[in-house]
Amino acid sequence: MPQPSSQDPFGWIDEEARRRERAGLVRSLRPRETGSGGGSDLAGNDYLGLTRHPEVTAAAAAAAARWGAGATGSRLVAGTTALHAELERELARFCGFEAALVFSSGYAANLAALTALGGHRDGLVVSDAGNHASVVDGCRLSRAETAVVPHADPEAVRKTLAAHPGRRALVVTDSVFSVDGDAAPLTALAAACREAGAALLVDDAHGLGVLGDGGRGAPHAAGLAGAPDTVATVTLSKSLGSQGGAVLGPARVVEHLVNTARTFIFDTGLAPAAVGAALAALRILEREPALAARVREVAAALHEELAAAGLAVTRPDAAVVSVRAPSPGAALRWAADCRAAGLLVGCFRPPSVPDGISRLRLTARADLTDQQIRTAVRTVLATAPAGV
Repeated sequence: MPQPSSQDPFGWIDEEARRRERAGLVRSLRPRETGSGGGSDLAGNDYLGLTRHPEVTAAAAAAAARWGAGATGSRLVAGTTALHAELERELARFCGFEAALVFSSGYAANLAALTALGGHRDGLVVSDAGNHASVVDGCRLSRAETAVVPHADPEAVRKTLAAHPGRRALVVTDSVFSVDGDAAPLTALAAACREAGAALLVDDAHGLGVLGDGGRGAPHAAGLAGAPDTVATVTLSKSLGSQGGAVLGPARVVEHLVNTARTFIFDTGLAPAAVGAALAALRILEREPALAARVREVAAALHEELAAAGLAVTRPDAAVVSVRAPSPGAALRWAADCRAAGLLVGCFRPPSVPDGISRLRLTARADLTDQQIRTAVRTVLATAPAGV
């Protein structure tokens, strides 16, 4: 009879933990206190300052009271309420697309779009090297050949498509890249796609509510919204202050996802409270289009003051302002010192950064005052490590 092994089946985890600690890459959870989303929070993605807006929280509470705490099932079984359908109609209309489909997260929306539209053994997916992890995972899960091209390089996309004539091809890019906050050259990418008969998929997580006319998003700003060859994914957890995601595109694309996308068919639907909150936030944005311009103004002000002080800071195309740090450990200490001084900032280290350079990431918010901007800049400068 076989004797039980004395080997620890998870012993390798301890070595992995030691390796992370040596590299300064340990991550930990820090529960947020009530009320910490005020002017000191430049770490979250509440770009328009709507997550605590009274209309948004009231809509969330009303939806939970009417429809229950959860969706109770997948969208195709019991998880679709009238609110889901209403949000899809209004989101598609606002962003300029024919149809929309709501998912439980933006991550799930990207997995759905890539596996359902690019998932073919003879297909080709062309992906920007700087794309978000959800796009990377969607490419991996699709059965298509994936070609990763240099960041924001339409000519590389054109050459890659030309090297694979006759293939069913899908080009995928973030509209605004989450690490440095730079925008993709969507017009040039669309031209390259159309030359080759390829489709374009745009992850507009950081564009909705910030770019385009009244915050209608990067595809709208580029004149691609509603195009028969363009699909966009969005999140409801940034500018709309809620949770969830959506795919926007031609009606036949949305119908195809309803019938084939596994993260739609087999996942529980988005909770009614999140749907109600997102719908209320969308209506506020439509009513107050100046919010989008204000968040860009705040991002520009943060960049200008930090750059003037000599920090290596990227010029923001939307709401993300990225400040380079000399090492992962220095970035972690810098973020911790900011937090101790009352300012929450993001800390991005490998593997979250594709170029391996650690950063602080500041996210602009439309509700920040000029005084709060100046205070944030002073805190970042006062806590900056040597060598920045």
